[in-house]
Amino acid sequence: MVVAVSPLPLPLLLLLVVRAAVGSAAGAVGASGGVQLWCVAKNNAEDGALQSAIDWACGFNGGADCRAIQQGGACYEPQDLLAHASYAFNDYFLRSGGAASPAACDFSGAAALIGLNPSKHPRGGIIS
Repeated sequence: MVVAVSPLPLPLLLLLVVRAAVGSAAGAVGASGGVQLWCVAKNNAEDGALQSAIDWACGFNGGADCRAIQQGGACYEPQDLLAHASYAFNDYFLRSGGAASPAACDFSGAAALIGLNPSKHPRGGIIS
C-alpha cells in the first residue's frame, strides 16, 4: 500500500505546538524500537465523518480530553475541523494505549498513524 504525504495545514501545526507548550499529554508514545506515532485526521476525510468522530472521541464513550479545542480553549482558534479532529484523535489514541493500541487510531477510516511529528515536520498529513 502506498501512502502519499502532503503538507499539514498551518492551523494543525500551530495547534500541536500550542498543545506541547501548555503541557498537555505527550504527542507520541514510543513503540518497540523507539518508534513514535501520532494519530491524525486524514485530509481527504469527509467533514461529516470528522465531526462524528470528534463527537464520539470527545464524548462520554471516547473519553478524550477535548477542552482545549472547545470554545474558549487554548487550541480552539482557528476553527479548523481537520486540526480539531487531529487533536481529539491523538488525545484518544494516547489515552487508549498509544503505539501499543494502533487500532485506537481508525475512527471509521478518518484517521491514520504517522511517524513524523506533525508539530515539527511540514509534511505530516496523510492521504489514503
